[in-house]
Amino acid sequence: MNVLWLIMICVSIVFAIFTGNLEAFTKSIFDGAKSAVEVSLYLLGIVSVWLGITKILEDSGLIYRIAHLFKPIICRLFKNIPGDHPSITAITLNVLANLFGLGNAATPLGIQAMQDLDSLNEDKGSITPEMMTFIVINTASIQLIPFSVIGILASFGHSNPAAVVFPVLIATAISTMTALLILAAFRKMFR
Repeated sequence: MNVLWLIMICVSIVFAIFTGNLEAFTKSIFDGAKSAVEVSLYLLGIVSVWLGITKILEDSGLIYRIAHLFKPIICRLFKNIPGDHPSITAITLNVLANLFGLGNAATPLGIQAMQDLDSLNEDKGSITPEMMTFIVINTASIQLIPFSVIGILASFGHSNPAAVVFPVLIATAISTMTALLILAAFRKMFR
């Protein structure tokens, strides 16, 4: 992949030289780097706020009440997980972070959930059906409110950054249901 990026950069430089746009090319490189840093800092703030909220929810015990609300859904999707296992809480937090479009904040929660799920795994070198289901749900991630996308659109001055909410909700719901159906079909085919 690094070779591919190097080739694209070299070709861009050559074309900029031959077309006489080297100054514009150089300016766009620095403008792009500046925008990348600004967006990264903006997203870092969003992720930090969400991680702080999840820590407060966890320390206050409220997360266990939220997990209790989601428990019937999570237990139905993950049939082989005991109801009092800590992976239920980690999975719930991950799903909530994804629901609010905070995929970066969901990553540490997803890692925790996989570690908790692995504690139930008798064959440590293999993946369990629950792990597969979690990976599919985490990857497809239904998003109720895509805060990250709204934040990026707002940072670039979009007049209505929340306009993406309904299309994102529909697209992610369809992708999650499709992914779960495909997983179920593969499980039946390869039993």
